[in-house]
Amino acid sequence: MLKNIPIQISPELMKVLMEMGHGDEILLADGNFPAYSYGKKVIRADGLGIPELMEGILKFLPLDTFVDFNVIFMDNGLDEKPKIWEKYIEILENSGEKYNYISIERFQFYERCKNAFAIVATSETALYANVILKKGVVK
Repeated sequence: MLKNIPIQISPELMKVLMEMGHGDEILLADGNFPAYSYGKKVIRADGLGIPELMEGILKFLPLDTFVDFNVIFMDNGLDEKPKIWEKYIEILENSGEKYNYISIERFQFYERCKNAFAIVATSETALYANVILKKGVVK
């Protein structure tokens, strides 16, 4: 055990966050996402939802400020966007990180996930809750 590590951050996840370099992306995947079909490195986060996981990760992971968008949501194709996005934005606001988000169409999102450094497979039940975080640099 270590001090001040949020309980939602497993040793495997912390190792992956430390291995990531500037510009690498990590996908926080909902329970419906086909993680093993897309990910060369999948980390299980059973029993956790994406909001609490994102909150813990952003204590350690700087977001990339050298790109137009450092947070990417999977779009549902509807005018009414998933409610969970509001929670994500609240977490991002409270993180102190500079962020810009975009949503991209489902199949474009799947294509982008093929190049993710890692996929964290959660038990999130909200639909279209998948989100990509792009790692920045420590200043």
